[in-house]
Amino acid sequence: MPNSPQRLTWTTAALLLVPPLMWAGNAIVGRLMQGSIPPITFNLLRWVLAFVLLLPLAAWVLRPGSGLLTHWRRFALLGLLSVSLYNALQYMALKTSTPINVTLVAASMPVWMLLVGRLLSIDAQVLSGGAVQSLTIETPLVDLTDVQLLDLFADSDAPLTGAMVCQAPAAAPGQWTAGPTGGCGRCGACRRWTRAMREAGLA
Repeated sequence: MPNSPQRLTWTTAALLLVPPLMWAGNAIVGRLMQGSIPPITFNLLRWVLAFVLLLPLAAWVLRPGSGLLTHWRRFALLGLLSVSLYNALQYMALKTSTPINVTLVAASMPVWMLLVGRLLSIDAQVLSGGAVQSLTIETPLVDLTDVQLLDLFADSDAPLTGAMVCQAPAAAPGQWTAGPTGGCGRCGACRRWTRAMREAGLA
């Protein structure tokens, strides 16, 4: 299905700037608070404030029968290992490092997520309920072929172009919808996905 190029508006650009500005501001404020508030205490106060602000908007998740309460152990573990420890360690790092260094390390998080996710596709032994059970953490999408990926998109009624990438410059709108994959139809990526679509019987 052809995709039409979308224009970047000032509103979209401003909204895209909000998350990195907040992350950078978090590091700056954390550095300024050194010597005034211990890192762990500062982290606790931050999440207490976030809880108070979000409670009126999301109080329904605390009601009996909600998915949060049903799986509270899982979410508690995720919260401890992600936002709680992450920010606590970040504020501790700001005692001896600069906000720029801390932010640069944090910016590498997507790369580490990909690497660790790939490395963890192995069997692990975990202790659950007093008995040792086998746990397999996998990254199935990484191992899918192009044809299998297109079949997955087709089975889920997702647009096939969501799995494709065109290498043609976005500055050439006249060529953007020329190929069967919604791309230019001539670059290496378009030829690859066109071949996969034929093999999957989708073209």
